[in-house]
Amino acid sequence: MLDNYTSSLTSAHKKFLEKLFPGGVAFDPEVLRVYASDASLKVGTVLAVVRPENSDQVCEFMRWAETENIAVHTRGRGTSLSGGCVPTIPGIVISMLGMDKILNISRDDFVAEVEPGVSTAQLQEECEKLGMLYPPDPASAKATSVGGNVATCAGGLRAVKYGVTRDYVIGVEAVLPGGKLLRFGGRTHKDVIGLDIGRLFVGSEGTLGVITKLTLKLIPKPEASASVLVGYASLDAALASMGKVFAAGILPCAVEFMNETVLEILTKTSEVPWPDTVKSLLLFQVDGSNDTVPFENARLSHQLHDALWRMEGVGKDEEDKIWAYRRRVSAASYVLGPDRIGGDMAVPRGSILSAVRRFEKIAASNGKRLVAFGHAGDGNIHANLHYDASDPDDARRTEKTHHELDAAALEFGGSLSGEHGAGYLKDVSKQLGKDEHALMRGIRRVFDPKGILNPGKGY
Repeated sequence: MLDNYTSSLTSAHKKFLEKLFPGGVAFDPEVLRVYASDASLKVGTVLAVVRPENSDQVCEFMRWAETENIAVHTRGRGTSLSGGCVPTIPGIVISMLGMDKILNISRDDFVAEVEPGVSTAQLQEECEKLGMLYPPDPASAKATSVGGNVATCAGGLRAVKYGVTRDYVIGVEAVLPGGKLLRFGGRTHKDVIGLDIGRLFVGSEGTLGVITKLTLKLIPKPEASASVLVGYASLDAALASMGKVFAAGILPCAVEFMNETVLEILTKTSEVPWPDTVKSLLLFQVDGSNDTVPFENARLSHQLHDALWRMEGVGKDEEDKIWAYRRRVSAASYVLGPDRIGGDMAVPRGSILSAVRRFEKIAASNGKRLVAFGHAGDGNIHANLHYDASDPDDARRTEKTHHELDAAALEFGGSLSGEHGAGYLKDVSKQLGKDEHALMRGIRRVFDPKGILNPGKGY
């Protein structure tokens, strides 16, 4: 790996970039400031921003960047909560939002071919118009790009039934450092020839190559769906009720939980329909055919008979009103502080309650409140901490709490990240064994011998 990255651009460098990206390059400090950070609020140093419109430009850029020993930081819509696209060392940000076309959606092959800058929500909408579904559904789908979802292997609300982004990527086109364009996989849903190298790019956090095209598997869009929001006196009671649902053989397409702190902030920031006795919420969705959804909804309701309160909805309009409470959590939580560190630890599903209660105690010991919610069906806990970055003591205590939460998650046999990625907020060596970590780094060097891609990130 390089120790002598180029730390500033010469006039010759700038002329090359201006010629390669006419109208698609920026050196203005005010513009660069936007690309120096992401949703994590971490800040790095950006030498330039380029926005390619085709793979030929990416090939030539990557050939030049490797020759000139310049670090490259790939970026989508900047929604990373782990600092995934923030430069750890000065480098050039390559924004993929200029490559944002849906190239093809096939009802015959049940695949979509897209460029990485496509909005996740836009892809979902276009697929649904044709009676198909792209299942990965991060809560921030309206703000994220498909390429960004692939970089972190985003999961989202429907992961418990339909899986995560990795399960839907069947073809990858990417440019490696040095400028070589490679294609892995294709339009077939099954392919066992050779190693599945394309899947290595899913969750690689921009460390192996720059993705320029993706082929994604689609499934038939369910005919119908129904949702129910149920309230309990405590998170303990809520998760006990969730356990009964799975024990009954019911597989919802989404199961979300919200702890007592979440309900407190929702109540403070808007009107809510549940009574004061409700301190924790579960949110379920079932889907399927017009014939089966009423049956599945009835089975689900039967298992939730011990809820203190419930709100049900059938069909998109009614369900959107219910899901609005879950989608409002992140914005509402800023009443606890103007800045945030967003954790997304994953633990075995049966350990969610114990993990959340442990996390809450750790937070309280540092004078913090824990905002805990997430994907109960797959043990993915969003453990958010709010603070005031202008207060050094508050910032220190929050950082300390975050690292202690990571350590606790591992004690439960969990993972430091379920879908946000490591970025540079996570020390992956705490989770990965020495030999396993070395193997991953070795694979990274095969793709990027000089280490110019997103150095200091991921593994």
